Amino acid sequence: MGIAAPTPMSEPLPREFVTRTGLVIAADTWGDPSRRAVVLVHGGGQTRHSWGGTAEALATSGWYAVAYDQRGHGDSGRPEDLDYRADRFADDLIDVCDQLSVGSGHQPVVVGASLGGLAGLLAEGLLNPGTVSAIVLVDVTPRMERSGVDRIVGFMLERVELGYESLDEAADAVAAYQPHRKRRPDTSGLAKNLKEGPDGRWRWHWDPALFTGPLPIGDGQQPGRYDTAAAALTVPAMLVRGRLSDLVSEDTARHFLEIQPAAKFVDVSDAGHMVAGDRNDLFTEAVAQFLEEIRTDASAS
Repeated sequence: MGIAAPTPMSEPLPREFVTRTGLVIAADTWGDPSRRAVVLVHGGGQTRHSWGGTAEALATSGWYAVAYDQRGHGDSGRPEDLDYRADRFADDLIDVCDQLSVGSGHQPVVVGASLGGLAGLLAEGLLNPGTVSAIVLVDVTPRMERSGVDRIVGFMLERVELGYESLDEAADAVAAYQPHRKRRPDTSGLAKNLKEGPDGRWRWHWDPALFTGPLPIGDGQQPGRYDTAAAALTVPAMLVRGRLSDLVSEDTARHFLEIQPAAKFVDVSDAGHMVAGDRNDLFTEAVAQFLEEIRTDASAS
């Protein structure tokens, strides 16, 4: 089944969630809050605006789409203790999902990119099984290519203090980092992921402490922990990989599928690590089809 075309519900409604520690999580929502939610959780160094038209399309198909800024990102709170360990992102996701389940009577589906996917794995696989009813991992697996992780972190930190003179300069830097993606002449989208400072320079809209302490996207402190979380999953799962990704290789994708042989797998051509941004059409279609299968299976049971 293909995706439904987005309708004029284009403007999202803002919503806030408060976590167990009192941290405020900023979100945009589309659709009817009484329906089962699909929670879109972005990667490290991104914001809730990183999903293209995916949320609108899913809402048009009958889901309540929720995209939120993770702690330290975008308009969400920055913890005073600067605790950006992976478990804290998972805790936040658990709290958001619990609040959403009250409105619909169903645990949400989580679509997590990179850091967001790891938060989903830890939440459902280890910390609080039953948090989600299904999980989509977007270009992230329990074992990731170290060179890809280092490249991402290096790009994020390169201008963390200096920033960019203009959005055009930032767009040039992104284009150099992602040569497979054609540079877009319209830079308005970048304005949602960067913030203009009092000095007139544009800096990424996240807390620099995210990348100067222990990396939440690494697994060095507890080897195999993400493997354990993946093996413990009992909900429907799907891995969406960008075929040009330098973070998720064919080997690391295969490793996940050996742990979770029932999981579905989609390899998106012409897409790198930022799958939703590189090929939003193919990405959205894959997610929508997976969700429709879940809905059909639920109706039949």
